[in-house]
Amino acid sequence: MKEISEILKAYSAAKAAGKKTALATVVKVEGSSYRQPGARMLVTEDGLLTGAISGGCLEGDALRKALLSINQQQNKLITYNTSNEDDSEVGLQLGCNGIVHILFEYINDEVQNNPIQLLQQLELKRKEAVVATVFSLERQAAQIGTILFYREDIEVIYSNTIALSILEDVKNVIQNKTTIVKKIEDNNHNEALLAYINPPVSLVIAGAGNDVQPLVKIASLLGWEITIGEGRATHATKKRFPEAKNIFVVKPEQLLENITIDEQTYFVLITHNYKYDLAVLKLLLETNCQYIGVLGPKTKLNRMLDDLQNEGIHLSEEKRKTIYGPIGLDLGAETSEEIALSIVSEIKAVMSGKKGSSLKFKTEKIHDTNNLV
Repeated sequence: MKEISEILKAYSAAKAAGKKTALATVVKVEGSSYRQPGARMLVTEDGLLTGAISGGCLEGDALRKALLSINQQQNKLITYNTSNEDDSEVGLQLGCNGIVHILFEYINDEVQNNPIQLLQQLELKRKEAVVATVFSLERQAAQIGTILFYREDIEVIYSNTIALSILEDVKNVIQNKTTIVKKIEDNNHNEALLAYINPPVSLVIAGAGNDVQPLVKIASLLGWEITIGEGRATHATKKRFPEAKNIFVVKPEQLLENITIDEQTYFVLITHNYKYDLAVLKLLLETNCQYIGVLGPKTKLNRMLDDLQNEGIHLSEEKRKTIYGPIGLDLGAETSEEIALSIVSEIKAVMSGKKGSSLKFKTEKIHDTNNLV
């Protein structure tokens, strides 16, 4: 979601400056690729790039293709065969062993529900959604482009009647929470990228000490929305945490009153105040929060659990699984910056359903592409 947010900001700036733009989207991948379907990049007519469709190896040629799309005011599909190091057409010797199909869409501000307008719907509410982009691998075929935005609480927004034929598939994408590429049953050999998009991660940090500062900086680089709650007005300030979206000087019982907890909400208890952390933990156990990280040694967490049990609060095995203490992956972290890295890494692993082990020992592909059909 961070990439999309940056693209929307860049588009607004380009529009204000009177610059024309094109949106590049990875719509299909065969084999291995640095970016997967759904990756996007905005290109302005003066060559400014926002977002990424590869690790940097395709962007140079993609810029030229995007400018062609802008000049001709047409959508264009370009295929890069990165498995052939001697590919004279691309000439990049990428060595990724894959074929990447990228759709370039000219953004016409006068067209209702153009790709950017559909993407803008994502920022109106913190809820999962699907964006559908239709393309064809046939030579000389018309490239329809991004046509649909779907979220469960609104009527579907679309700009082409093809959207109605894939609506059930779109709903299944929401249910399964996975991006797919779907062949459309028509005479034009069209396919549709149905991109599942989650709202930004909401990281709630109880604490505003100096060791929270690198945690906020790293999380903000990932585009996470950060909320800080702390009882000390001298510590919980915008000056100390300029990247935080919300900063509250509150008592423990007031912190959760300001928070909406959803599937993308993660809590870190790092106040260095045992009673404050315990009070917040007690409240969180009454919610559906799936990650509660507690800073400190195992003895601290065991003491907290014992105190809760003495109050008559008995934790089920499922609820215990949501508590992570000591917090963070085992990276050998010592400094506050290293500890922040281990915390963010653990949260990312938990949200992805991964163990956080080294890719060196992974026997299958890095990216799970089984859902792309």
